Amino acid sequence: MLLVYTHKITPRLRYTFKHLCTRVLGVPVAFTTTIEEFIAHDSLKMSYTRQPLSNEVFIRNHELLFEQGLSDVDINVQDWKATKCFFATGEKSALPFDIFAASFYLLSRYEEYLPHVKDDYGRFTASESLAYKAHFLKQPVVDIWAYELKALLEQKFENFTFPKQSYKIQPVIDVPMAYYFKQKGLMRTVGGALNDLFRLKLRRFYQRFMVLFGVKRDPYDTFKWIINKQKQFKFKFIVFFLIGDYSTYDKNINVNKKKFVSLIKSISDYCKVGLKASYLALDDLSILKKEKKKMEFITNYELEASRNSFSKINLPVSYRNLTELEIKQDFTMGYLNHTGFRAGTCTPFLFYDLDFEIQTPLLINSFHCIDHALLKHQSLLDKEQELQRLINSVKQVNGTFTIVFHNYSFGNDNRWKGFRQLFTQVLDSTDEGKRN
Repeated sequence: MLLVYTHKITPRLRYTFKHLCTRVLGVPVAFTTTIEEFIAHDSLKMSYTRQPLSNEVFIRNHELLFEQGLSDVDINVQDWKATKCFFATGEKSALPFDIFAASFYLLSRYEEYLPHVKDDYGRFTASESLAYKAHFLKQPVVDIWAYELKALLEQKFENFTFPKQSYKIQPVIDVPMAYYFKQKGLMRTVGGALNDLFRLKLRRFYQRFMVLFGVKRDPYDTFKWIINKQKQFKFKFIVFFLIGDYSTYDKNINVNKKKFVSLIKSISDYCKVGLKASYLALDDLSILKKEKKKMEFITNYELEASRNSFSKINLPVSYRNLTELEIKQDFTMGYLNHTGFRAGTCTPFLFYDLDFEIQTPLLINSFHCIDHALLKHQSLLDKEQELQRLINSVKQVNGTFTIVFHNYSFGNDNRWKGFRQLFTQVLDSTDEGKRN
């Protein structure tokens, strides 16, 4: 156990130390404000305050973890070793910056509470983030910092053996529309066909009727391939289905269609199934509650994970709603047009509510790559290299690589050519859970 001496124990301090020390490094952590208790502790220990007590491992604190609410935080990002850092400390500190305050700033998504420019859907964009502006978005800096702390402690406490952590993957499959042509109902089918003719999209018109008459497979129906892939691994994919009402934003199959319900049930036999919350449910707790109950009725088990439509998060409301409905995990945190680490970490972390200054039980699984972000790379080789760079950066800190693909990106559309191969590349990046 790591014992930390500090002049004041705050919720922010507990939250941040437990993520870095326990979640990332696997070491339990305790806190004390009593010097005698600290001196008597004969194992791993460090001080986190304004001045060192003697010659212990000391990190000079920034005030962020001892404040409440939001304030104008002055940030000066500097180069440090092979990464970046901010919140510089004095000469006496064992590290040149306060890794805990910097980590809290990123994990709590402090910057997303501050005034910023949003996109057309009201989302926080990568270009508004400190990580993007300071060029460390592609690095899981929180985990890198944690391992630098580990190296520091190992030098001081040679007899202490840190638990061995291992690289893991968490494949996510997003299903905003299960079928492109099938199961749409008479009005939507006729309207779609007429629209194809009006716009002279004759190839799609022909394809539509080939699918409807059972001659060809629906271009979005890649579920057989997904199930076959899942059978090769012991760890579970997480498949998120949109079951909300039809609207301007969400256009999935009606959840009352027996074949759609049957599809969700069959997928749940092999993979984990989560709820893709509709766009209208993001700001309306009653709609979200209704969708949760529908999904639980279909799968016949308690809903554990959700992912927001359009990857939109309204902090802190979106996460408060999930917490209130006792949904345990979220998979929305990430950027649609950029690969990288939105919260600076590749280790799932708990949501900290800055308004109420409490750690919540909601586990945030930030995704580090989504299929749409790979489209900016022209060739398949470029896509593979970008993906491998991300995988390597997560492997270096024994983190969890979370990637989001859509059911349609496994189809035969030219736009998504090679994406089955990319998904397989991720699955093959770990030996964990492979079936013989």
